[in-house]
Amino acid sequence: MDRVAIVGASMTQFGQREGWIRELLAEAGQDCLANAEIDGDDLEHLYVSNMASGEFEGQTGIANAVAHDLDALPAYTARIDQTSSSGGAGVYSAWQSVASGASDLTLLIGGEKMTHRSTAEATDVIASLTHPAEYKHGVTLPSFAGLTARRYLHEYDAPRESLAKVAVKNHKNGVDNPHAQFQKEVDLDTVMESPIVADPLRLYDFCPITDGSAALLLCPESVASEYTDDYAVISGIGGATDTHVVHEREDPTVMNGVVDSSAIAYEQAGLSPDDIDVAELHDMFTILEFLQSEGLGFFEQGEGWKAVEEGVTDRDGELPINTSGGLKSKGHPLGASGVAQVYEIYKQLTGTAGPRQVEAETGLACNVGGFGNCVITTIMEAGQ
Repeated sequence: MDRVAIVGASMTQFGQREGWIRELLAEAGQDCLANAEIDGDDLEHLYVSNMASGEFEGQTGIANAVAHDLDALPAYTARIDQTSSSGGAGVYSAWQSVASGASDLTLLIGGEKMTHRSTAEATDVIASLTHPAEYKHGVTLPSFAGLTARRYLHEYDAPRESLAKVAVKNHKNGVDNPHAQFQKEVDLDTVMESPIVADPLRLYDFCPITDGSAALLLCPESVASEYTDDYAVISGIGGATDTHVVHEREDPTVMNGVVDSSAIAYEQAGLSPDDIDVAELHDMFTILEFLQSEGLGFFEQGEGWKAVEEGVTDRDGELPINTSGGLKSKGHPLGASGVAQVYEIYKQLTGTAGPRQVEAETGLACNVGGFGNCVITTIMEAGQ
């Protein structure tokens, strides 16, 4: 099986956007094709990662519509929905399409339009992914985050400030990301004194509601050099599912979906956690950066908070995490987030990340759906 290369990538401005979902998707798709000097009708497959275009703006059939907008006929199209990990699921589907030999040129675009709805409305749409037994009691993802954070702080004797330092770090990284929703630093006091949302988590422990899109162009590695001299290779990818009902998990501070999906990706790539130079994690809540960094094997269970305290995960640390600013600073347009994570790793591995560039030959992206209900882990290496 030929390995799959990413030969082009693009990302729109994240934040509050005027355009609707179809326009946002077309923007990222057109930029990606233009950067690779590819015409839409060269595509064989076109995937759109999106969680809730119908619920947010009453727009369905968006994959077909975008194929029309990009003049990509007669490419096969499909919309990929896996809740907040729709982007990662799209990466998986696009990788499968090329790795299987079904397509020699596949475009993936992920996007979401959310900011025109109120916070309460957006939260309710997202909360619909929870189990009905939980949803009818008003349980939302922020509720799970708060309960898990309290358990983690108690279980591992972690200071409350360690969570706040994740927000401080990621906001600092976001300053150098021109596409980030928030390009400003915050200090520890600001995070610690912000309003409580789900005790012990406060406003700055949560990512914002966001509009935006991102795109990736994939082909077999054997022909990657025909499109560009600088590319990245997906050397390992894995997906896994955990219990739908969160309280059925033996230990809520362990994300089994992260553990299982990364084990598949590591084995496929022939790599270990020690081989990863840079990572993009799904920090929808600050506590998730701890849980994922441990589930991925970067740190022992209950030790992730110490790595943040010691600066290990800073941009100039031993293992930079969320150089893009993460969901916390960059924003979280649901269907785009997993695609944007891979976009950041692609930029790092091709040496085109600008002021946020780190030294990296191998990178990892972990995209989480719900509260660890479904997870996709992607490992990438610089092209040879």
